[in-house]
Amino acid sequence: MLLLLSAGLALGLTRNPNQYFRIVREVGKEWKKIERDSLNRAVRSLYESKLVSIKDNRDGTLTLVLSKAGKRMALTYDIENIEIKIQTHWDDKWRIVMFDVPEKFKRTRDAIRIHFKNMGFYEFQKSVFVHPYPCAKEIEYIMEFYKARRFVRFMVATEIDNALELKRHFKLS
Repeated sequence: MLLLLSAGLALGLTRNPNQYFRIVREVGKEWKKIERDSLNRAVRSLYESKLVSIKDNRDGTLTLVLSKAGKRMALTYDIENIEIKIQTHWDDKWRIVMFDVPEKFKRTRDAIRIHFKNMGFYEFQKSVFVHPYPCAKEIEYIMEFYKARRFVRFMVATEIDNALELKRHFKLS
């Protein structure tokens, strides 16, 4: 969803007609794939996350506009090099990501697993990963990028039974 909004931004900034039509073609293909209910949930979620703002138009329609935070997020993350910022002080909380991606989306599942490993997550189980530092925005970005929101769950925990092993792995005191 955020990428579709970014495409609108790209259209506004491009001066090359070939680039303009390429963006329109690609966005059109993606737009047809979106379920209306999913779109409404995504828009509501984006609005609540303050990544977009809503502008009332004179004709009674609404326009979604990327907020400054939304533009920054859309342009900040590079899916190939996404990483979690290491904090100077650990807040004693574990970030746990679980996913259950169906077999028919095996490539998506494998790509998500590789991203979590590359981001420094500890593989707790085959589809459960743990990290000690805040990473909700990065997880959100990955879920949106792979259109896998319905398969991924994220939680923050204060206790975990193998905390000593995790602390050793992440070199926490």
